[in-house]
Amino acid sequence: MSAPTVRHRLAAALLAGALALGCSDSERLPHSAVPDGDARRGIAAMRRHGCGGCHVIPGVAEARGRVGPSLVGFASRPYIAGALPNRPLELVAWIRDPQAVHPGTIMPRLGVSATDARDIAAHLYRLR
Repeated sequence: MSAPTVRHRLAAALLAGALALGCSDSERLPHSAVPDGDARRGIAAMRRHGCGGCHVIPGVAEARGRVGPSLVGFASRPYIAGALPNRPLELVAWIRDPQAVHPGTIMPRLGVSATDARDIAAHLYRLR
């Protein structure tokens, strides 16, 4: 089985599991804490990696991009990229290597370190 097929099946299984458990709205919302993440450092990391070139990001004044979705209210979204449960580990994996998580996505791999990804995630989870 090819790697993209395995990833797609994993994403489908995670989604099916969440639906089967009948999660309430509050359980579907993302966790607010990202282990070892620092939201203030996340703003600086988003600037360094150019996230605002594609996204509108509250707290990052120059982030006015229109290629990717606005990240306003990100913490209240149930899914990342419309497919992954919006939880810290999934978000950090998405930020680090979106192509590995969802092959063919328009979001490029930017070489974001694990530390920067946790910090970026911490900031995104402040956006309600």
